[in-house]
Amino acid sequence: MSAHSSPPTASPPTRRYAYETDGQEIYRRSFATIRAEARLDHLPEDARVVAVRMVHASGDVALTEHIAVHPRVVAAARMALDEGAPIFTDARMIASGITRARLPRDNEVVCTLRDDRVPDLARAWGTTRSAAAVSLWGDRLEGAVVAIGNAPTALFHLLELIADGGPRPAAIIGAPVGFIGSAESKVALADNPFGVPWLVVHGRRGGSALAASALNALAREEEL
Repeated sequence: MSAHSSPPTASPPTRRYAYETDGQEIYRRSFATIRAEARLDHLPEDARVVAVRMVHASGDVALTEHIAVHPRVVAAARMALDEGAPIFTDARMIASGITRARLPRDNEVVCTLRDDRVPDLARAWGTTRSAAAVSLWGDRLEGAVVAIGNAPTALFHLLELIADGGPRPAAIIGAPVGFIGSAESKVALADNPFGVPWLVVHGRRGGSALAASALNALAREEEL
């Protein structure tokens, strides 16, 4: 115990604010609010629960206006995960945000950003470390599920690898965040001619929390 910490008191502090304290009720009302306020009718039925999870992670019901999906992305991602496919991410925060208990086959979650080879590759190729890290996924990328929520360069690099004849993942979640290249990388994914199913958050929005929440929803079928 820290020198500055104190043991818990025998009774809670005086309640000074009106707020919900029942965890299950907070959960129920949160998803009821999202269902009531967010537009979902433009999404396939099986993708709506994914969008609801992403709204819950972001606190922004307007997010659904920017979510677009390939019609086969939910089925393709779930089939791959059910068969034990690995998950590749561009950021350790995404890997940390994946709820392992939801994974159907204790699927391996891989992020190669801290691999010792990455800095030299990035310098040699004149690209970002995030992009260089994608090259280390190798043949295991075939049939895998990919979640990119940080670097647009990682998504562009992945699409370039596929275009050069590289392995094709079963599904790609494209939610890189930022002002430079983010929107363009997601358009490139949505327009990909390789037959790879995708989910994107168009525009500048994105981030690790959104990518992880989408992956968690894809990992297990549920109703909210």
